[in-house]
Amino acid sequence: MTDRYASFVQSAAGRTLVKRLGLPDPPRLRRHSPGDPLLPGPALLGAATDGRLAEPVARILTAAGVELADPAATTAPGDNPRRYGALLFDATGITDSTELRQLYDFFHPQARAVLPGGRVIVLGTAPQECPTPREATAQRALEGLVRSIGKEFGRGTTAQLVYVSRAENGVLTSLESTLRFLLSGRSAYVSGQVIRVGTGEATVPADWDRPLDGQVVLVTGAARGIGAALARVLARDGARVVALDIPAAGDALAAVANDIGGTAVQLDLTAPDAPTRLADHLASRHGRVDVVVHNAGITRDKTLGRMDADRWDQVIDVNLSSQERINDVLLERGLIPTGGRIVAVSSIAGIAGNRGQTNYATSKAGVIGLVDSLAPALRERGISVNAVAPGFIETRLTARIPLVVREAGRRMNSLAQGGLPEDVAETIGWLAWPASGAVSGNVVRVCGQSLLGA
Repeated sequence: MTDRYASFVQSAAGRTLVKRLGLPDPPRLRRHSPGDPLLPGPALLGAATDGRLAEPVARILTAAGVELADPAATTAPGDNPRRYGALLFDATGITDSTELRQLYDFFHPQARAVLPGGRVIVLGTAPQECPTPREATAQRALEGLVRSIGKEFGRGTTAQLVYVSRAENGVLTSLESTLRFLLSGRSAYVSGQVIRVGTGEATVPADWDRPLDGQVVLVTGAARGIGAALARVLARDGARVVALDIPAAGDALAAVANDIGGTAVQLDLTAPDAPTRLADHLASRHGRVDVVVHNAGITRDKTLGRMDADRWDQVIDVNLSSQERINDVLLERGLIPTGGRIVAVSSIAGIAGNRGQTNYATSKAGVIGLVDSLAPALRERGISVNAVAPGFIETRLTARIPLVVREAGRRMNSLAQGGLPEDVAETIGWLAWPASGAVSGNVVRVCGQSLLGA
């Protein structure tokens, strides 16, 4: 679906009109292509006094080919003001609210120095891990800073807060995978997020351009839209994709599977024997499934007072209950091994609610509950569980939304545009990487920092 307004804004006449009338100004986003460098320019890394992460982050960035700028240099070659592809700040040393001034001292001089499509990342300690109430208070304050930067810096700049555990198991590997994702074009439509890196099984890939090499990945709802984009992105990253959808979508599903060299499974997930049939297929064909991506979902919209019971039951069953049944069987049979990943697709409707979608919002909030409940339960088995919550994504479904509502959905976020199915797929891909094992229990919004539910 074409965003004609965003295309017009990129023209000379459009630029003039936007400036004159103060209209929304959608930037051209920096998205990922294989072989791209992580950043369009050098990174500036700062740290609070006694921060614990600046040194390992510097090593990670250098190994990833990122140029680290000299904090003392204010000009680039040719006496031009220094511009940065990213600003990173280690705030783990902030233990009291009076020390928050260090954030101002770092970011204030650089607020206009970030290149278009740049990245801002603040690293902190999760408040619940802080030893004193004062430190927990100061670390919680970081969320307000990051979300405000995401709304202020503009020109496609995104801002994230990453809370990093003090533990060691898998943390630095997963921090590397998280930094690589957040700095790259893969995270173009992710902004204003709080990501928690805890502990877990994490493995550095032999090739960061193929971080899913050799992994068996199940994608449900893979025939169209986000599911088809998922299948393509995961296959590009090296996965052997098992693409699943209902029999009615068989032709489209086969086309996706053939295009990526994967396999197609036609199955109605609400059938009583669906979990067993799926488990049997995975066991006989692959012996395991390293990553399960619960993408299949439906809408049956009506206001609650006008909604019949069938609309309610169908949406809850497809979007939530079927995921629980499949997880139960795959886990009981040991088909998801140590180091496995479960990633579910929620929605900002599950966070903010939505008129006419009580059934859908209930199901998507339930997906968040699934992540919250399973993550600690599966930690000892080395299996991570996360969810993504897309906002307005340009698909054939959103193309049917009335024009005024559609335009509001596109513009009501910090990036002033809708996302693409690939934006959701790239985020799920990062959560699926073997290197992201210490990233668990997260719900990451892919919404351009939507105002809904903020």
